[in-house]
Amino acid sequence: MLYIVKYSGPFGFIKPWTAVRDSETYSQQFLTPSIVAGIERKLFPELLKDDDGEIKKIARHRLSYKQISQQQEQIQPRGWNEKGTRNNKTYERPYAILVRGVLIEPVLFLAFLNEADAINASKQHICLARNEDLLYPDEEIMEVSETEFETNDELFTGFELIFERNEKSFLVGYNRLKKKEAMYGHLKVVGNPVKTNY
Repeated sequence: MLYIVKYSGPFGFIKPWTAVRDSETYSQQFLTPSIVAGIERKLFPELLKDDDGEIKKIARHRLSYKQISQQQEQIQPRGWNEKGTRNNKTYERPYAILVRGVLIEPVLFLAFLNEADAINASKQHICLARNEDLLYPDEEIMEVSETEFETNDELFTGFELIFERNEKSFLVGYNRLKKKEAMYGHLKVVGNPVKTNY
């Protein structure tokens, strides 16, 4: 049995794994293991003690949205570039522009195996990446079988990255808490995750 908490909000920024990956693979359509682990640590801060980066309480998730609004962001690298001659040196940090997507009207389902964890999660907001992009929980906790979560493409429509390695999997990041161990997953699409009814 799964205990499902539904979160929604007007928009939510999902930080991509890297800027290049976001623009080339639309990684914002799914949540990486590190994003799910981050949401979990926000909901259950006790997991921060002896954190190994593994997901412990969120069993499944599903993300849908209305559209992605492309936003530009100005960035600078951390390092400095040295220019000029030995006697006339200057240092500069060049600017660059990244295009990142903001999800419009995202809906996120978080599934828990334990009802107490779902109740705790249903009393808190979450943010998909930045503190100002908040998603709020519905009051009702849905209790469904895993089969219904898998097959009900009207209620639980969305993108879900299944965190396992098989022939369909691709690299989705590195676990910095486990000696940069590679993380893999494969994308599951249920129903029509991009809402067309306005």
